[in-house]
Amino acid sequence: MLLLHSSQQKQVFNDEDTLNLPANYAVGWMKTLDDEKLISTMTIPGTHDSMALHGGPLAKCQAWSPENQLKAGIRYFDLRVSGLGLIIMHGPICQFITLSSVLKKIRAFLDDFSKEIVLVRVKPVFPMKGKVPKLVENMIKNATDIWVKPSVPRIGEVRGKIVFVQKDSFKLGIILSETDQKGDYIVTDVKVKEEKIKKHLEEAAEQCSKGTGLSLSYSSGTSLPKSIKFLPNALAKEINPWLYDHLKEEFKKKPKPCFGIIAMDFPGFDLIQMVIKFNRPT
Repeated sequence: MLLLHSSQQKQVFNDEDTLNLPANYAVGWMKTLDDEKLISTMTIPGTHDSMALHGGPLAKCQAWSPENQLKAGIRYFDLRVSGLGLIIMHGPICQFITLSSVLKKIRAFLDDFSKEIVLVRVKPVFPMKGKVPKLVENMIKNATDIWVKPSVPRIGEVRGKIVFVQKDSFKLGIILSETDQKGDYIVTDVKVKEEKIKKHLEEAAEQCSKGTGLSLSYSSGTSLPKSIKFLPNALAKEINPWLYDHLKEEFKKKPKPCFGIIAMDFPGFDLIQMVIKFNRPT
């Protein structure tokens, strides 16, 4: 299903696996950005549980393959990685792809679009989550195309590279500052969730204006385990049109705010492009 915003006829929600790009669409949206700009002062469209493509409505959070997410403009990947062969999971559900395979796909994209930067978060999860950091370190120890320092680079330093971001038990890459609090992903009232997202984006904008760290905010959520009222798909249908309108209003501000990473479920093409617009000079 491709959900069009009723007033603007914009693609704000998508749960179809095919990607239809506009004619003359430029995939490499980062090429015009200032090399001296810190990546912590960008607004970056991302996906929550980026490889959660399997498991039905309870578990599925995305529809597009990693290749299609990249083509549509996504530049942040949230990967829940187990210690069992570095297989990606969503909760107890295997997503039938490994971290190595996802990185290979991102590298192929960066070979074609060498001015782009792709941020990757590795979150160790069950089974054998304790093994994940060492396994990842061993896998990338000779890589020259992955940024693993905690310091925030300038755009020019990391073009054509994968930039790891870190939190909690995974200690490679830039330190993330999450605006969401524990349990914020559990949603039983859409209006309450909207207010939380607004608050989190305000916090992210304040941090982003200082350029000291990289903020991460989620628009995603589910009503589980409290109820089955809002599974990820159903919630995204409600939240994505609202998020588009909220960002459209924020874009009118002078100077334009920056928000760091915005991680979404089932984002439509035009919602992604709205996030990207915040990086363009006025």
